[in-house]
Amino acid sequence: MRTSPPWLDIAFFVSGFAALLYQIVWQRVLFAVVGINIESVTVVVSAFLLGLGLGSVMGGAISRDPRRRPLLAFALIELAMGLLGSVSVPLFRSAGDRLIDFSPAITAAATFLLVVAPTLLLGSTLPLLVASRVRQTGNVGQSVGMLYCVNTLGSAVAALLSAVVVLGTLGLRGTSWLAAILNIGVGLTALRLARGEARG
Repeated sequence: MRTSPPWLDIAFFVSGFAALLYQIVWQRVLFAVVGINIESVTVVVSAFLLGLGLGSVMGGAISRDPRRRPLLAFALIELAMGLLGSVSVPLFRSAGDRLIDFSPAITAAATFLLVVAPTLLLGSTLPLLVASRVRQTGNVGQSVGMLYCVNTLGSAVAALLSAVVVLGTLGLRGTSWLAAILNIGVGLTALRLARGEARG
């Protein structure tokens, strides 16, 4: 059985850490815009879940194409996520200011779309890394299990640290910047390795 370099696990741990930070920050920003009630919670959570699901389908479609390089796609998505994340808080707040005079239905629909768009990127990363790892190891079950495990662990650590340290120290915008820096770091590392993989 061929082995996979440990950086894949480390990268997806960090990616999961950043994703959970985004989720917490975006929820707080959007709840400040639309209020906290059962309807707004339903809209935001549903948008997250739909975006992750559709992103997984999108990433799966890319990873199944033999002409595509899943590791390169993962790198580019992480970089895009970092750039989007760095401006997400002022973007969401600006959108909220413009939505304040609209009806609740329009506000809910716009909020839904605001969340779905970036979570498409978040959801696409798992199938891409799985495809890259399977090409290295030939083991589908181990690849899915290990990557899902480290990504979930990263999210769990982020949930703990955000409540205890990060949000209180950095605030919402600083926390989104931290997540963006982590995404860009993962993306640049993956991009470098994808180039090495292509040359090899």
